[in-house]
Amino acid sequence: MNLKIKIRATSIAAICLVGLSCPVLADEFDNADLERWQMEYMAVVEEGEKLFHGGLGNPNTVSCDQCHPNAANTHPETYPKFQQQLGRVVALWEMINWCLQNPLETEMLAADDPKLIALQAYITEERKGVELEPGKH
Repeated sequence: MNLKIKIRATSIAAICLVGLSCPVLADEFDNADLERWQMEYMAVVEEGEKLFHGGLGNPNTVSCDQCHPNAANTHPETYPKFQQQLGRVVALWEMINWCLQNPLETEMLAADDPKLIALQAYITEERKGVELEPGKH
């Protein structure tokens, strides 16, 4: 830890001791951590790709890619936005669940379900680099 960080940490500790609000400091990490986190992320993206291209096991065998080849027209960068099918502003995961229930005729997934997270990761990765435009149609 360099001197500047030590001084800042000492100052923050002093502020906390006198009862003022204490900022939360981020954990320290290194390049090995970044590489591991990226590998874990890409493993989830790869799982999402498998699910997207027919790996959901739904009875009617419809897959996401039949309507959205390579997630090209899912536009995750535009969420949250108003979705006519749901009649309100929704997040991407909610629209994915609409598709699961309707064209795919299968059960919705909880927002924290690893399958739903993997689908979102894949869809978002396919649009990497595209400018965020929430609300856009």
